[in-house]
Amino acid sequence: MLTAQDDLIGHQTPQPFAKAGGGDVRFTERYWYTAHPIDGSELLIDIGLGYYPNRNVMDGFAGITIGRRQHNFRASRRLGTRPLETEVGGLRIEIVDGNSLHRISLADNPSGISFALEFKASFPAAQEKQNFRERNGVVEEDLARVSQFGRWRGWIVADGKRYDIEPELWWGQRDRSWGLRSEMRTDETRPPVATHRNFFWTWSMFQFEQSALSIFIKERTPGKPHYLSGTEFRREADGSVSHREVTSVEHAIEWADDDPLGQTIAVADFTFTFERGEPRRVRMHGLPTRFYLKAGMYGGLQGWTHGDDRGENHAAHDIWNLDDAATRAIARTLSDHVVRLESGNETGFGISEYGVAAGYPLYPGPQKFPAM
Repeated sequence: MLTAQDDLIGHQTPQPFAKAGGGDVRFTERYWYTAHPIDGSELLIDIGLGYYPNRNVMDGFAGITIGRRQHNFRASRRLGTRPLETEVGGLRIEIVDGNSLHRISLADNPSGISFALEFKASFPAAQEKQNFRERNGVVEEDLARVSQFGRWRGWIVADGKRYDIEPELWWGQRDRSWGLRSEMRTDETRPPVATHRNFFWTWSMFQFEQSALSIFIKERTPGKPHYLSGTEFRREADGSVSHREVTSVEHAIEWADDDPLGQTIAVADFTFTFERGEPRRVRMHGLPTRFYLKAGMYGGLQGWTHGDDRGENHAAHDIWNLDDAATRAIARTLSDHVVRLESGNETGFGISEYGVAAGYPLYPGPQKFPAM
């Protein structure tokens, strides 16, 4: 099928843009953003959009955690003749200046959430190492991802209240991924549910005034990751930005025993080694605020998973009480967890996604809860 996109340069194969990744229905492009204040306010904004050209679908989500309540919005549409429009259900993403300035908005809708926001990069974008996994001759994942730190400006309305967003107080992160993405399959209402065993993982983004560090670790044997990708940026005295790549990492985690409903990191110590220069130690303190990504269909939510065809236009919304055991059982572990950071004489903030599965030799306490 030809679309207006085919009138632009950028083709990578002898196929129209409507067929991507060799036609594999798993081919996905995703945007993801978070924004959080650094003044102690228990607020967190999460936004995402997915593009599935071989399924003729675009979907997205947005939400805000306010204290112990998470307000959620989800939407889906068929691409039809509008594959170039990064808009679904009133949620719109505009790339004003690539890897520098993005505008994200959500029009008035029944969820009660709306916003107009600008993400301005504070450090360059970092490309992660390719996520490639093959099993029994079948490619399960082949994914490229770029991550970036930034500051936010604009406003958001939720639960009848308006919040003004200023870059001095609102820090954040984004990522951009494309390729074949493996399914988590953690929705009990849509079996089979994947069984996750014997691993620890964290995808974390740490931001300071003059430096930033992103890290992705997957390991089954402590200290021997089967996937490790990380980049540190530092703003130098002359205004330039240097970077170096992580070559190894050590971690020691204390899990919160005051959360009876799921996996929660209280404090974590990381030691990062790089291809050059001195190691860096970062202490991470888990703060109360989290956004549980099930609300954005990660792993599937009550029969709706990423890329599902829900019709020409479809939307849903709800509010989660994060102290409710039944809600947390649905939400499981996967979340963006706001963290406070200490590294030498620097302090900072960021988010951490993580999980530890049954059978991993370290951290047995939280393994009674699902890792994803």
